[in-house]
Amino acid sequence: MRRVSYPRWAVTVGAVVLVGPAMAVGPAAANDERRSAAVVRTDQGAVRGTVAGDHRSFQGIPYASPPLGALRWAPPQPGPTWTGVRDASRPGAACAQLQGLPMDTPSESEDCLSLNVTTPRSAARTPRPVMVWLHGGDFRFGSGDGYGGQRLATGGDVVVVTVNYRLGALGFLAHPALAGRDGTTGNFGLQDQQAALRWVRRNAAAFGGDPGNVTVFGQSAGAASVCAQLAAPGSAGLFHRAIMQSNSCANPVQSRAEAIGAAQEFARRIGCTDPAVVAACLRGRSPARLVETVGYPGAGVDLGPVVDGRTLPVDPADALTTGRLHPVPVLTGMNRDESRLVVWGMERIGLNCPEPPKPDQEPESCPLTDDQYRDQVRAMFGDHAGEVLARYTRDPAHPASETLGAVLTDHDYAEPVYSAAMAFARRVPTFAYEFADEDAPFFTEGPEPTFASGAYHCAELPYLFAVDYAEALTPTQRRLSDEMVRTWSDFARTGQAGWPRLRPEAPYVRVFAGGGGSGRTDFATAHSYDFWRSLRR
Repeated sequence: MRRVSYPRWAVTVGAVVLVGPAMAVGPAAANDERRSAAVVRTDQGAVRGTVAGDHRSFQGIPYASPPLGALRWAPPQPGPTWTGVRDASRPGAACAQLQGLPMDTPSESEDCLSLNVTTPRSAARTPRPVMVWLHGGDFRFGSGDGYGGQRLATGGDVVVVTVNYRLGALGFLAHPALAGRDGTTGNFGLQDQQAALRWVRRNAAAFGGDPGNVTVFGQSAGAASVCAQLAAPGSAGLFHRAIMQSNSCANPVQSRAEAIGAAQEFARRIGCTDPAVVAACLRGRSPARLVETVGYPGAGVDLGPVVDGRTLPVDPADALTTGRLHPVPVLTGMNRDESRLVVWGMERIGLNCPEPPKPDQEPESCPLTDDQYRDQVRAMFGDHAGEVLARYTRDPAHPASETLGAVLTDHDYAEPVYSAAMAFARRVPTFAYEFADEDAPFFTEGPEPTFASGAYHCAELPYLFAVDYAEALTPTQRRLSDEMVRTWSDFARTGQAGWPRLRPEAPYVRVFAGGGGSGRTDFATAHSYDFWRSLRR
């Protein structure tokens, strides 16, 4: 779940001074202009990025001090300062993690609190909207540099910032032995995101951005992060619009009791069980050991945002119900076939095969059988399994994997996303979408699915970002990409999405599909929304 011509210009905004040549004639002047455009002065010091034909890119800028030593499991501290010009031509290290999906980079680094800025190359007549991307990855995988911002920056005329934040145990371990002076612990990754947003407020103008028009957006765990920031007092005033892709504020985060239980289980697994020295024991463990112990979803320890009474004083799901969220316009939606990625993952590890793979063997991709489909539904839905199987009978023309994908998509994504969208719509301008390109490019690494991957979880990302992990877009898909980039950037600029806002009495959901198929969709009917709502009551 990877950068404008500034001909003859001089800008002085806050702490930044960028001066172009008075005349730009010939190769020497062009080189001088390029060198000038590549240097920006932040409040920490000057950085030199790279200048391409249509965009500028500044990578690996530290927005907080490295969370090393005593700063492990501590709130982010102010970033370093420097003299001279710091190289910003390469991304910073990814935060410590295992290998997740193909877009993720294994890392053992704790010195990872950096961000990347991409701007159009052309000088802005007025400050541009700023879009701050919070990546997904189940709060245990991902990095900002995997999502190149040039497509949004140049196509939407915006400034794009992508952020690294602490993950897994280093970002979300809420063990009581690690509590600070205020008695709270955990949520360090959310605090990192807030530190990055404060950096943006201080430095956006230096890159031609408008600190008074910031959109925070994210996908999957990044969308859950957006939800958390909507409910977090510390993010008040740091952003002015919110976009949530493939997750919703309707999904509760961990309670304090749940988070402490998970932290204690983590400490047990890593061998830190003596209450007298558990904090020192945890601090003595290497990043590699920490990420290994967190493990993978379903087999490791679930860590993530927690209602801690301070950084996150209330569950975003409860805040949505009561209206205790920052009142900003919202764009929210999902992909039509989200959970086909989960079913592919089952195939990827050989879960459907008659014999499990041996440790030294690559697993086979075994299709899900009808019996396995029914067994999965019974295991997941218990007493309601009969109703689910009656509702989702397998079409003989489609594999059982696609049917299971539809069940999980509608239960895990469609119902909560649509419910949250309706709740937002009662309080703030809200725009809903569904991404539905059934031929969306799949990952270039890993086994091919034995079924059509469709608009799977993560499928929309190559339409918004420059990525190197997926197949290239076709010309038709590039046109859809252009449409989506315009929508996302227009929303960031104006708070409007280009179609009627969602209202309970007029549930307009825009569908983005290939081949000119974009338009309105009957989302509730297509995803059996009323059926799933009835089972939750």
